[in-house]
Amino acid sequence: MLYQEKSCSIGEACCQDITGHMVFDLTKLPLCYMIAITGITKDGESMILRIDFNSDEALYIQLRNQIIMGIATGELREGDALPSVRQLADHISINMHTVNKAYSVLRQEGFVKLDRRKGAVVSLEADKERVMDEMREEIAVALAKGICKGVQREEVHRLVDEMYDVIAGLEGSET
Repeated sequence: MLYQEKSCSIGEACCQDITGHMVFDLTKLPLCYMIAITGITKDGESMILRIDFNSDEALYIQLRNQIIMGIATGELREGDALPSVRQLADHISINMHTVNKAYSVLRQEGFVKLDRRKGAVVSLEADKERVMDEMREEIAVALAKGICKGVQREEVHRLVDEMYDVIAGLEGSET
């Protein structure tokens, strides 16, 4: 089931379902929206996915990134089964091949393993050295963009510290 937990400000694109959750009419959504997929974890809890259908970023990359963020923030834990390719594609109203590609990339990167009985399952098998190399490459491009736009070293450090605290759940605590 798709719903938005906060009050809805997008008019006729949503309404409340019988449980009081906001339900989206995917044909009337704005450029970007949040959806919560219920039952995504073993505990039946939901996970918020932010998908922007008008972004230049491919949908499978957005989906991959959202699942990685879910793992980093603790919404998804080692051993949690993800929805089947068909279920997730139906919930988001995208092609099954797009979800399959996201799951394949996650598997290649060591975030998910494919189990014949459970489907895609969160599995953190990536080694730290490989992850650090990937981060170095991705951060180098982001830093180069920032330097071109006049972002200072102190601003970068502050931004990285803030983002790390938010993602790691340390927001508001002493670090």
